Amino acid sequence: MYVIETHELTKRYGKLTAVDGISFAVESGQVFGFLGPNGSGKTTTIGMLLGITTPTAGEIRLLGLSGGRGLPRARRRIGATAEAPNFYPYLSGYDNLRIVANVKGVDPRGIDAALETVRLSARARDRYSTYSLGMKQRLALAATILGDPELIILDEPTNGLDPEGMREIREIILELAERGKTIFLSSHLLHEVERTCTHVAILRRGRIVRQGSVHEVAGGGTVVELRGGDPDALLAIVADYPPAVGFQRSGDAVIVDLNDDDLSALNAFVASRGIYLSHLAPRPRSLEEAFFEVTRAGASIASGGAA
Repeated sequence: MYVIETHELTKRYGKLTAVDGISFAVESGQVFGFLGPNGSGKTTTIGMLLGITTPTAGEIRLLGLSGGRGLPRARRRIGATAEAPNFYPYLSGYDNLRIVANVKGVDPRGIDAALETVRLSARARDRYSTYSLGMKQRLALAATILGDPELIILDEPTNGLDPEGMREIREIILELAERGKTIFLSSHLLHEVERTCTHVAILRRGRIVRQGSVHEVAGGGTVVELRGGDPDALLAIVADYPPAVGFQRSGDAVIVDLNDDDLSALNAFVASRGIYLSHLAPRPRSLEEAFFEVTRAGASIASGGAA
């Protein structure tokens, strides 16, 4: 079942096109990462999904519902949090959640369970003003999951956190996913997305340039580590190799990004230029490498099927 579906979703502000005809789908149970540089259209898209921003064109279907009657009903089954949580500083975490439960019209008896999920039970009665940034982010996540939503939408849930705070949020997201929740999150922290998400879509200038499972998106081409002779001379040789689409020096090694997997041909090319390699080994391609490949200036549109 598709929990989110968009077709040619577009948002224009005068002459500026913030979101340019994007189509994607999120299946039930996925942890879907929505990635892109600042200004690529991530937050605008989330605003359209939540009904905060009105689309200029295109279609949205949420939880199988669409249109002027269906989307408001679907959104009542969604939990969402923005980048900057807004709570009363002089109230406790628990009392802030009581207000959230009242606004949402959900049973306040779920507050204790939500606080337990985000590891805040021990600080539930402390004032919000005494919370660290990580605790504030986790309280926002507790507010999001009040009412047991089927779909959880998170905008930059680990923004500004230290590594420990990121780990805590990541563990909570994975726990929610294990409970069967579908999670849609925007982020610019690629290493966190790679460790958390099952599927991703990458935006560039309001358009989706790649989407699919994390393995599919990160798996294009081959990344190879080379050693042999003078590293600078090796780098110059690799720069002339036609299948090399990227290359850099890393200590005494050269890292080359190939658009094929013919390592013997690469070895022969380097040898023909007078350097005999002592080390040639493929290494896993990261989501970060794929991200920068498709978002750099001039990248071609390469969307896959709906994830």
